[in-house]
Amino acid sequence: MELPWYVAMAIVLGIFMIGDICGLSTGAKLSSVFVIFMIFLAGFVSGVLPKDIIAQARLTQVGQICMAFMTFNMGTSMNVKQLVKEWKILVMSCFAMVVAFIGVIAVSPIIGMDSALVSIPIVNGGILATQIMTEGALAKGATMAAALGAVIFAIQKFVGTIPASICGRKEAKALSDEFRSSLAKGINLWEVEAEGTTGDDGKPAKVPFWKKHEKYYTAYVTLGIGAIVGGLCAQTLAKITGLNYAIWGIVLGVICNQLGIVPPNLMDKGKSSGVWMMACFCSIIPSLGNVSLSDLATLLFQTIVVFAAVLVVTFLVFYVLPGWKFVGSKNLAIGVAMAQLLGFPATMLIVNEVATAAAETEDEKNYIVKKLTPAFVISGFVSVSTLSGIIAGVVVGFL
Repeated sequence: MELPWYVAMAIVLGIFMIGDICGLSTGAKLSSVFVIFMIFLAGFVSGVLPKDIIAQARLTQVGQICMAFMTFNMGTSMNVKQLVKEWKILVMSCFAMVVAFIGVIAVSPIIGMDSALVSIPIVNGGILATQIMTEGALAKGATMAAALGAVIFAIQKFVGTIPASICGRKEAKALSDEFRSSLAKGINLWEVEAEGTTGDDGKPAKVPFWKKHEKYYTAYVTLGIGAIVGGLCAQTLAKITGLNYAIWGIVLGVICNQLGIVPPNLMDKGKSSGVWMMACFCSIIPSLGNVSLSDLATLLFQTIVVFAAVLVVTFLVFYVLPGWKFVGSKNLAIGVAMAQLLGFPATMLIVNEVATAAAETEDEKNYIVKKLTPAFVISGFVSVSTLSGIIAGVVVGFL
């Protein structure tokens, strides 16, 4: 079925619109990503949507170039000082990614090695890892593995939200009890925390280069910077080193941010991150077009096996065995481990949700949020926004 390009684009973006409306109207309980991917999957399997609708909408090329911009943008958002300060959370997050890796590899004889390899970075992360792995799988002819990767990405927030919320509520209750116990003794723990948030040495912070020249970081300037860095990564660094250019994009983003050359979240600054995010989705969606009606049972079975393996091994290591002792709490350890399935802003939403449910006063809520935010948000940032892209850049070479 051949459609005019503008009709195809209207259908594609209309489905994206439906997904966002569903996500917002349900308070993110129904993932917009899940809605979008399930509509496309149902449309492809039923024949209602042409399997090449992304190509017909002339979005294929945009999807191919978005990775250069998104990886650099992710790197610019990384705060190294914050990660050093919360080094225990950083280490625990990395350990949780290794545990998930082991869980998926353990079931590779059941789902196949290609499917396992595609799943690992996606379970560890988000859209960037999904794009890298699905494109890599399609290039190798592993169409079912690519489709599995897209489905895992679509539903991982559902899987991660339940244990993260349950354990988050238990940890928030413990913090609430601690706050009230101290309050009974005349100590307001939130006031103590707030007083401890001043600068390290009391000296004025150094103004970075980008801040001094902020007016020059327009939409076109930020796009130009992203394109130059992307070209350097893809055409020079990747070819010289053999490392996937997505890895170099993250590395250069971190370096440029720490040197103060570019602002954090560069593409957000240039008001273009939404377009690149849409383009990333468009690079993943074609993998769902290779699924037939007879493949759905296999796809569902493989998805269940992957998430069952990840959850079982995670709870074994961080709840039953003493892996939780590194952060001092079983519930906190599970929250850190589940963050790799969630990412921002889902992790922050959970923190606010459990804090609101547990607290009776604003100070109490602020104290709980302050204590839980590093565990949930930083761990999600480390896994989803940073390391998973690097892992995907390495693992894709083994397909």
